[in-house]
Amino acid sequence: MALSYKARRRWSLFVLLVALPVYIVFMIWGIAQFEKQSFWVELLIYLGSGVIWAFPMKAIFKGVGQADLDAPSDPNI
Repeated sequence: MALSYKARRRWSLFVLLVALPVYIVFMIWGIAQFEKQSFWVELLIYLGSGVIWAFPMKAIFKGVGQADLDAPSDPNI
């Protein structure tokens, strides 16, 4: 079942304002639990974890910045 335009907008706002900051805090906390790695290993971990969240969210963000295609197109409104 595909999400409506309105639902995708709401979910994308939730992801950007709530879920992503929580994910960042947990990633920083989780990496801090291990002993200090070299700069390049940490950089690779941060870059990888920064990209991983985007793949499942791609469907939610697709087309959110465009006009609603399902809305009635009445030019008199």
